[in-house]
Order: sequence, then C-alpha cells, then structure tokens
Amino acid sequence: MKLRDIAHSRTGDKGDTSNISVIAFDINDYPVLERYVTAERVKAHFADIVQGEVARYTLPDLGALNFVMRRALGGGVTRSIALDAHGKCLSSAMLILEIPGR
Repeated sequence: MKLRDIAHSRTGDKGDTSNISVIAFDINDYPVLERYVTAERVKAHFADIVQGEVARYTLPDLGALNFVMRRALGGGVTRSIALDAHGKCLSSAMLILEIPGR
C-alpha cells in the first residue's frame, strides 16, 4: 500500500533544508510508520533530490515522524530553478512511498 493510505504529511523549508512530517490518521497505525518509514528509506526515496543527511525524529504521542533532509532544495528556494521540489510537492512525493499492507 502507499503511505498516503494511513497517513498525511506536512512540509516546511529553510534554506537548503526540507522538513517533512508524516502523521498517522489513526494512532494505531503509528507502529507501521515507525517500522517502515525509516531515515534510510526516505533518503533512498528522495535519492534524486536529497544530497545530504536525513534525520528522523519520532513523536509517538502524536503518532508522527519528522524528517529533516539536508541539502535537499538545490541550494535553497530562492537559488533553485526546481520550483516543484519545494513545499507541498515534497509531502505529496513522500506519501507515494510503498509500505507493506496491514
């Protein structure tokens, strides 16, 4: 299944760093997120975009994961010609990540 089947996402950016949160619709699906949506999988998923490190932060009480992706925005929003690689487009790209079904 796709990540979007059990979660939604929010994004932000600052300079050349993108921040993506993945939030379970149902708190009972949080363990699935925690198990299958790792920093390594996210880095591989965004291999064409992310040139730096990807850090994952867990927020179990919120049923959420937060990913900080460094060197991910082509030098920053104001320096990049890839306008579609910023903001909400990255959250949509995150949600197509394949994860095992329930």
